[in-house]
Amino acid sequence: MKKAAVTFAPLFLLAALTTANAKTYTVTLFQPTVVAGTELKAGTYGIDVKDSSFTIKNGKTAITVPARLEKVDNKYPSNSVRYRVADGKNKLDEIRLGDTNLKLVVEGGGSDAGAATGNAVH
Repeated sequence: MKKAAVTFAPLFLLAALTTANAKTYTVTLFQPTVVAGTELKAGTYGIDVKDSSFTIKNGKTAITVPARLEKVDNKYPSNSVRYRVADGKNKLDEIRLGDTNLKLVVEGGGSDAGAATGNAVH
């Protein structure tokens, strides 16, 4: 039994370190938004940021989205969401993380095409 506890200890430590590496934020989508091919309803969502992706979740809905974390010169005052309009729908382009100088840029997105912005609550 003692040997089993020693064997599992490194696994629990690894799981704790992985969880500690993730940062959590809250954003509000004020209008229906397409995220990684799925249309999400307007509402408040939790965002778990990982190294090369983030998970956006609300209740049973959870979508992992490939993204890159970029550093900017100035801190954002609050969380905000940047959309681009394509085919008449708002598609998530980036999330600016309030009280930080970081933004999540959705991979495969592009802010060239008629981008609209929406504020989010932190």
